[in-house]
Amino acid sequence: MNSTEHLLVSLGDLAWDVLAKPDTLLLAGGDTTGRLELWGGGSAANAAVWAARAGARVAFTGKIGRDHFGELAVRELQEEGVAPHVIESDEHRTGVILGLIDRAGQRAMLTGQGADWELLPEELPESVLRRARHLHLTAWSLFRDPPRAAAVRAAQIAREAGATVSLDPSSFQMIQQLGRERFLDVLDQVPFDVLFPNDDEAQALSGLTAQDAVMDWLRERYPQALIALKLDARGSLIEGPTTPRTAVPATPDRVLDATGAGDAFGGAFLAQYLTHGDAVRAAECASQVGGWVVARFGARPPADDELRARLAPYLTAVAS
Repeated sequence: MNSTEHLLVSLGDLAWDVLAKPDTLLLAGGDTTGRLELWGGGSAANAAVWAARAGARVAFTGKIGRDHFGELAVRELQEEGVAPHVIESDEHRTGVILGLIDRAGQRAMLTGQGADWELLPEELPESVLRRARHLHLTAWSLFRDPPRAAAVRAAQIAREAGATVSLDPSSFQMIQQLGRERFLDVLDQVPFDVLFPNDDEAQALSGLTAQDAVMDWLRERYPQALIALKLDARGSLIEGPTTPRTAVPATPDRVLDATGAGDAFGGAFLAQYLTHGDAVRAAECASQVGGWVVARFGARPPADDELRARLAPYLTAVAS
């Protein structure tokens, strides 16, 4: 691979995460203690970091405010080995996301609409997109316009240059708010090859609830796409044009905080799949990474020896 090329370019949201896990129930007008952390975040940026940690050469493009949070978020990407190609705005601040974590480790997110929601097609770094082998998008770039037109144009540019495309539907609640049929119409504008829904998002897309029926609907609706259905503690279900339906188990890790686990799964999966094309092996690696993430606080906890040990059997398969 030429040194100016990237195996993967992730486009979309780069934000600042404020994560809060109260020790007790939050009461109106009350006070309590808890754990608070500040991290670089944004679904697309998280996926970029995890693809880089899993061995891929990765770039990120998106829009931030010309402010302190934006500087910190970009610096964190660079420290993770992700090449940033960001557009800085003087009119909009860097987005901030509040994540409230309950006792079971499940999260509810409140997303501030920052500069990442203001990306325009004419601001895209076309040369970066044309050199990519793969473009990853999240639906946070599709729920409103802007940045929808920019995301759709980016997918078109990448596809015209011979790249493949993946998409994470991102939020069942935002799908419901936009409207299922409207969101499906938007998805039809994106020529994706890999889809990463979680269980709630897949149900919102299909209008169905039974797991096999949901997967049947996804495969019928998107017959040319590889589907990686994320099922939390039940692992994942993988099926595509050349991959028979296969269940990949989750790890037995105890959930502390589920924030970013889906992004970690997607990033690690892509780093593997784009190298060797074995979707099941890619999902096994992604499950190891996702399990490590949910047992820790935040979407991008600092890498440790345990993470490196989990990745080691897979990294030998990833091109340098």
